[in-house]
Amino acid sequence: MENDQNGFFLVKEEILPEAIKKTIRVKEMLKRGDARTINEAVEKMDLSRSAYYKYKDYVFPFYEASKNKIVTLTFLLEHKKGVLSSVLNTISADSGSVLTINQGIPLQGVANATVSIETAQLSVDLEALLDKLRMVDGVKRLEVLGQA
Repeated sequence: MENDQNGFFLVKEEILPEAIKKTIRVKEMLKRGDARTINEAVEKMDLSRSAYYKYKDYVFPFYEASKNKIVTLTFLLEHKKGVLSSVLNTISADSGSVLTINQGIPLQGVANATVSIETAQLSVDLEALLDKLRMVDGVKRLEVLGQA
């Protein structure tokens, strides 16, 4: 059965073929300025130009796919004063726009919270924001629930 829909999949890097991993690294090198040309970058990564051009428009880090999107995050938060406020302040500090907040009643010292944010104006990439949110005192768990 043939499916004409093109989908997106979130896949762990460890299962990707080497050529795709190297293509992502080449794109990052070019973006950071670690290489001036595609030729220079593919040589440094020991990747053929044809492999780079084959995959370059189809692979990108998660944070690039999340630009200008609405991302819904789910948290497990310790039930103590100021934890949710710290989460919201962290998002705000990086210019994230909070669209919705839902928090459950705390049970056994923890509460579930769901926060939807708009990423269009983020001053950092989404991965960096997620790392900062995981470091907030009282955040026990953080997962990306979905994006639109």
